[in-house]
Amino acid sequence: MTFNEFKKMAMISMEEICSDIFRENKKSIKIKKEAVAVRNLTNIFSTTLKLSNEKGFQTMSLRDLSRSSGLSMGALYSYFTSKEELLAMIQEQGRRLTRNILTQQVGHIADAKEKLRAAVRTHLYLTEVMQEWFYFSYMEAKNIDKVEQKKAIESELATEQMFIDILEEGKSKGMFSLSDPVLTASAIKAMLQDWYVKRWKYHRRRISVDQYAGFVIGFVESAVRAVKA
Repeated sequence: MTFNEFKKMAMISMEEICSDIFRENKKSIKIKKEAVAVRNLTNIFSTTLKLSNEKGFQTMSLRDLSRSSGLSMGALYSYFTSKEELLAMIQEQGRRLTRNILTQQVGHIADAKEKLRAAVRTHLYLTEVMQEWFYFSYMEAKNIDKVEQKKAIESELATEQMFIDILEEGKSKGMFSLSDPVLTASAIKAMLQDWYVKRWKYHRRRISVDQYAGFVIGFVESAVRAVKA
């Protein structure tokens, strides 16, 4: 799968996630027409991420959000009652999408080596599609409350565990040769994280996400001494 192919699929999934959020929060969201609510939620999330990555979520005011999104203060309060509630909704939306897409793209693959390749590509492509959200989550981690911090840590560890499981499976089947799957998975996660945290660096060097994915896969397979098919 190329990045362009993935992007079309991921955008559809994002709409589905917004629909899920609407249905789960029907009691608190005052707008009852789903199409309108999903469209506005997407606008609110996108604008919040843009403003937060420019000036920080703590600095951003709801009036800033109102001006940039084109939605009145009253319209914003139709979806949430505070910045804290908005933050929780955005974080949950991102975690849910990451979990669903990774499971969808990786879970059905039987071959450990192909599963590892798919996991690397899917994670990188997902962070490219949702670069603002991943960067937001990384930068705001120190500012969110303890409950959200715990959820963020659990989400990152779950992603890392996926790589640990793949590496251990490949090792048990004689497809990989490595001494420490946990540290190897941590190193993989760091390389994946570098793409969205320091995206400017790769943009300046004109390195595409497809090129970076190919490099990371080759690097990791060399490190785990993957057996050639």
